[in-house]
Amino acid sequence: MAGQTEEPMQDRMAKARAHLEETQAAIARVEQDLMATSETVRSRDRVVEVTVGPQGELTGLAFPDNKFAGMAGPQLAASVLEAAAEGRRRIAERVMDAFEPLTQPNPHVPGRSGVEIDWERIFGSALSGGQRAGGRNRNRLRDEIHEDDTDPAGGGRA
Repeated sequence: MAGQTEEPMQDRMAKARAHLEETQAAIARVEQDLMATSETVRSRDRVVEVTVGPQGELTGLAFPDNKFAGMAGPQLAASVLEAAAEGRRRIAERVMDAFEPLTQPNPHVPGRSGVEIDWERIFGSALSGGQRAGGRNRNRLRDEIHEDDTDPAGGGRA
């Protein structure tokens, strides 16, 4: 009979619970490790150095060698934003790498797949250094404004 060769339900449940407890402990360890993490990044033009904390927050800003002195405000702002976006991207990748093993399926629960995480929803533009979700939404808004401006029937600017 098939029932005799199958593992008893109680044993499968005990293994599944043990796996869940191990996963929960691993998540707690990963979270603790990540809370102490940061990334320090220099802009491509080497004018700005930023430090980004574990939740993508800017925790440090420096201007090595005073190279910024001759820069225009918009150029300096672009360097700051570029370095901050790269730092956020690196932190997001570090988080994804740390949690990836924990998203695998529980081998003791038949028919269950691993955990799917929508990293794009969680990190948004941080994954692409400021170009993904936020950029897409901004461009769509810009397109809509542009369309309004050129619509002669709508009273916008032509």
